[in-house]
Amino acid sequence: QVQLVESGGGLVQAGGSLRLSCAASGRTFSSYYMGWFRQAPGKEREFVAAISRMGINIYYADSIKGRFTISRDNAKSMVYLQMNSLKPEDTAVYYCAASRLSSKDEGAYDYWGQGTQATVSS
Repeated sequence: QVQLVESGGGLVQAGGSLRLSCAASGRTFSSYYMGWFRQAPGKEREFVAAISRMGINIYYADSIKGRFTISRDNAKSMVYLQMNSLKPEDTAVYYCAASRLSSKDEGAYDYWGQGTQATVSS
């Protein structure tokens, strides 16, 4: 079992930055691939970024590539999403998730946080 708690969301102007954090419980954090997903109002949840167990392999959605950075600290059981050059279309609830598999498909993720709202004003 893994419990995930996101934090760091908020309201920011376009062009600004936010850093999302996800705290994981349990002693097996380093055995999970970690991902960030987001869901905008009226839209389906979509993949944002994922990072492998040791942080060697990283994947990004095309829409955020070059602006967002995913990272993890296995010693602290934390995963982060640094979001720069934010746009109004980045407004969404952002979810942290854990998977035994390397995947961009939300169906592969077993554990989810409750989400944190990020709102970007124009």
